[in-house]
Amino acid sequence: MDYKKVFLLLNGEAPNKIPNINDYDIICATDGAYQFLEENNIIPDFISGDFDSIQTVPESVEIINTPDQNYTDFDKILKIIYEKNYRNIDVFGGSGKEQDHFLGNLHTAIHWRVKLKITFFDNYGFHLLADKYTELSGCKGKTVSLVPFDLVTGVVTKGLKYPLNNENLSFGSRIGTRNMAIADNISITLKTGCLFIFIND
Repeated sequence: MDYKKVFLLLNGEAPNKIPNINDYDIICATDGAYQFLEENNIIPDFISGDFDSIQTVPESVEIINTPDQNYTDFDKILKIIYEKNYRNIDVFGGSGKEQDHFLGNLHTAIHWRVKLKITFFDNYGFHLLADKYTELSGCKGKTVSLVPFDLVTGVVTKGLKYPLNNENLSFGSRIGTRNMAIADNISITLKTGCLFIFIND
């Protein structure tokens, strides 16, 4: 079921613009994010959390209680999505508000990188973990940042104003922020490591 796509809403900064919900095969949210869906007349397939702040939920919505405080709500709902055999996830509300949550969400994405394809969307653009080879379209004129966690080797880029040619990036030493896409299609190749690509309008 890799081709199927999931819309997942977390309790970060709410999206200013809601994507076409019909593009998704399943809609879900953590309990703290459910109110936004309700306000926008979007009925999710399921929500998960400890439900200490939600009063009523439509009977058609599956409620999955996840009280285990050893894991974040994001990690717990990704586990549910994985067990439901979905692999391709668009995450909204994964950044903004408390920045420790944002960094924690990046950590969780790294943890699940082998099993799930996760793309984060916010009100400024999107970001995702790079594969060994990643090609992205519609990028010309946009800001592109490459952030390693923590060492990434053999980075080669094409379509950027300041290209990298078989170079290493290391968090705390050298990262690749605020580059510019000079082509509509850009590509990033790497040998080893975890590299986040941020595309901002």
